[in-house]
Amino acid sequence: MLKSVAALVVDGVAPFEFGVVCEVFGIDRTDDGVPSFDFRVCAEHPGQPVRTGVGVQLTPDRPLDDLVSADLVAVPACTIREQYPPAVLAALREAVDRGATVMSVCSGGYVLGAAGLLDDRDCTVHWRFADDFRRRFPSARVDADVLYVDDGNLVTSAGTAAGIDACLHVVRRELGSRVAALIARRMVVAPQREGGQRQFVDMPVPECTADSLQPVLLWMLETLTEDHTVAELAARATMSERTFARRFVAETGTTPHRWLSTQRVLHARTLLEQSDLGIEEIARLAGFATPALLRHHFQRAVGVTPTDYRRSFSA
Repeated sequence: MLKSVAALVVDGVAPFEFGVVCEVFGIDRTDDGVPSFDFRVCAEHPGQPVRTGVGVQLTPDRPLDDLVSADLVAVPACTIREQYPPAVLAALREAVDRGATVMSVCSGGYVLGAAGLLDDRDCTVHWRFADDFRRRFPSARVDADVLYVDDGNLVTSAGTAAGIDACLHVVRRELGSRVAALIARRMVVAPQREGGQRQFVDMPVPECTADSLQPVLLWMLETLTEDHTVAELAARATMSERTFARRFVAETGTTPHRWLSTQRVLHARTLLEQSDLGIEEIARLAGFATPALLRHHFQRAVGVTPTDYRRSFSA
């Protein structure tokens, strides 16, 4: 059970990525039915300001000992350098030895690599750093094509938006889809996007750069069982078909057809986890015409059949 979360702050920490961790784990949402987390901001020298590189400073108030005892240790992005404080690296190794899960956001993966936690492990990092990352940590199995990688007690993510995805994935993995959905709803994050995930790694939440398509996306989610043409969707968005198709790819990273298929798979996944409905009924409710279509799209996106997925993840 995920109860305590420690955010590691080192010199050069990126405030946005640090804020992502705080937003998911550091805000009291018990009124919404979200379990409370014992959230700790830890550093080698608590009480001393840490530079962020953007003209402000953070003053963490908890020591590394509080990091070592946490259930989850999150390492936000930070300045990439050749060496990191030995005490910080030792604390990360001790936390893992005690059973903690460690998670990195973007360049925070460098800290995990410097601590030796990526040796012979599957991981990812921002595509811009992939070549350098492989050079620095040749024993790590780096997949720079995905948004995040879940390798058991090691979760690594790519850029900023992927950090949100990874945090919500950890919540969902440890506390269930309902809690993750409650947090996502409060954060007003957009519906999920496709991202080349491995088996059991969720298709994460898309980063929308504008609000123009949000009503259309929500309407598509509310009408998953209906067929939608580009012409129909473009008319709803009051755009030409060409402009709509271009804007849709820009805001979601994929085409309307593939996006809708992904949402149907995600809905089917939730039904597999939280209901005892048969596969045929789940296929219908998720918008797939037949169970065969459900199996085809589900296995392509998730990596296993609906039946195998239910066997592993059903409540």
